[in-house]
Amino acid sequence: QVQLVESGGGLVQPGGSLRLSCAASGTISSINRMGWYRQAPGKKRELVAVIDSGRSSYSADSVKGRFTISRDNAKNTVYLQMNSLKPEDTAVYYCNVVVITTSTYNYWGQGTQVTVSS
Repeated sequence: QVQLVESGGGLVQPGGSLRLSCAASGTISSINRMGWYRQAPGKKRELVAVIDSGRSSYSADSVKGRFTISRDNAKNTVYLQMNSLKPEDTAVYYCNVVVITTSTYNYWGQGTQVTVSS
């Protein structure tokens, strides 16, 4: 089984920075994609950024230029560096890991709260 543990959330002022991390543990042959989603109150979960095994990444337009996703394969860890944070970034952030074999398997972290407020 795969377990994801997130950390790094908290309360910051607008313009501040946070770095989220998500460490995967368990029986993992290969992680194809790792990413971050977020869900604000009253809104559906949305993709923030994703990075594949070749370290090609994609970021949502709303965070492009401010957030950077990266991964450390040796540690099975994905990071989300968040700079120039805005109140609109306030949400619960969820780590997502995708493993593709004969099918596609999705694993989710427990979520970490990010609050941007002055």
